[in-house]
Amino acid sequence: MFETIISFFTPEIVAQIVKAIIGLAVFFLIYLVLSRLTKKIVFNKLKPQTALIVMKGIRYTFFVLVVIYVLEIFNINLSALFGAAGIAGVAIGFASQTSMSNVISGFFVLTDHALKVGDYITVDEISGTVDTITMLSVKVKTPDGRIVRIPNETIINAKLQNVSSYPTRRYDVVVSISYDTDLRKALEILGTVPAQCPLVLTDPQPIVFCTSFGASGIDLTLGVWLNNGDLLAVRNQVFVAIKETFDSAGISIPFPQVDVHMVS
Repeated sequence: MFETIISFFTPEIVAQIVKAIIGLAVFFLIYLVLSRLTKKIVFNKLKPQTALIVMKGIRYTFFVLVVIYVLEIFNINLSALFGAAGIAGVAIGFASQTSMSNVISGFFVLTDHALKVGDYITVDEISGTVDTITMLSVKVKTPDGRIVRIPNETIINAKLQNVSSYPTRRYDVVVSISYDTDLRKALEILGTVPAQCPLVLTDPQPIVFCTSFGASGIDLTLGVWLNNGDLLAVRNQVFVAIKETFDSAGISIPFPQVDVHMVS
């Protein structure tokens, strides 16, 4: 067994191994230098997620070049390998059409810049903070601590809402009043609510307007502006202030009621 192993390492094989080791060392040094230089450039010019994709592309390119280099040193027929890879690629391509569609969609997601890591988005009925963006999918962390994987094809085809694109946003609260209530008075009183909420912004100014005539009352809308990170706190402040203000003014918030007539 030992003699067989020794006989395998002919001078030609040893020379090829040494050549491969030297080549790998050169490739590794070039990769380190190029990756460091590229990292400084792309992370200054591009968004972090796009920069990571570029770095992965460079890494995979060097990996392919190294494999080709080693195969050529050992006189392995690349055309036969490429032919086999082509046949396998066709079979795999038919089996992974959905994945390829997500990869193509991922390219548009990265170049469209409609979202980035850390943004709070809503896609269909899924809302959460973007955790990672890859060529296949976007992973979103929901407020209750779940990770939801959304395929890139869904991101492209669905209506994407990104509330983190700007530092501030408007939050609308719809509240009903009885048809017996003085509408002008109700609008004036509802307009005093934002001043009672410390986290509500004064610029842009809050707005108050009539929304619709509902089944149980008239619907009014109060729109207040806030910083993105204050949504939950502002929502609680506004709800408490509306209830206390309406109670003090004697304005009741109607609720659906049913009259039942008993027939003997």
